[in-house]
Amino acid sequence: MIYDHRTYVCRPGTIQKHLTLYGTYGYPAQRRILGAPVIFAQVETGDVNSFVHVWTYDDAADRAAKRARLMADPDWQDYLRRSAEAGYLVSQTNKILTPAPFFEG
Repeated sequence: MIYDHRTYVCRPGTIQKHLTLYGTYGYPAQRRILGAPVIFAQVETGDVNSFVHVWTYDDAADRAAKRARLMADPDWQDYLRRSAEAGYLVSQTNKILTPAPFFEG
C-alpha cells in the first residue's frame, strides 16, 4: 500500500471559498473514482491557508490507473476549470509515502 499525501496552499482569505468549490465540484468526482480519503483536513496551526488530504492505493500502478481515470472524467475536468478560473490555489506539494514495517493502520 502507498499513501498519496497532498498539501495545497490558498491565497490568504480564500481557503473557505476554495473548500466550498472543491466540496461541490471536485470531491464528488474524486470520491467516486479514488474512494474515500484517509483524511481531508484544513490546517489549524502553522500555515492556516493550507489543507491536506491523503489517499491510499494498492501500489504505484493502482495510483496511476485511478489518476488517469480521474483526469479523463468530465466532472473532474469541470472542477479543474472552475478552480483555475477562481485562482484560489497558490501551491501544491505531493508526497508518496510507504508505511513503516511495524505500522498496522
